[in-house]
Amino acid sequence: VQLVESGGGMVQPGGSLRLSCVASGFTFSNYDTNWVRQGPGKGPEWVSRINTRGEYKDYADSVKGRFTISRDNAKNTLYLQMNSLKPEDSALYFCARVTYFDPVSDMRFHYDYRGQGTQVTVSS
Repeated sequence: VQLVESGGGMVQPGGSLRLSCVASGFTFSNYDTNWVRQGPGKGPEWVSRINTRGEYKDYADSVKGRFTISRDNAKNTLYLQMNSLKPEDSALYFCARVTYFDPVSDMRFHYDYRGQGTQVTVSS
């Protein structure tokens, strides 16, 4: 299993970025997939999840209305469009393969494999 993210960078507040995650080594279309972020000195924070066919999407309250998750199963690729970025969005963003849902946990959609991540920095 391999997950490789790209698209991170430095952007000013209010700007946009589009992250991509290319999956290999497993049948991508069989799994729900997450975006998770981790800021400096913090634990992982669940950001968004999409189901296998892209019909159902969930977002953390902190990004709802600003971020959009999508996927292209033909390309084995997951995306995260991030608009109206804020300094508090700065973090290492990684994609992860979802294993189970736990509504009472902060992570909500737990995962087994994750990528190395791509750094997003929002600063003026």
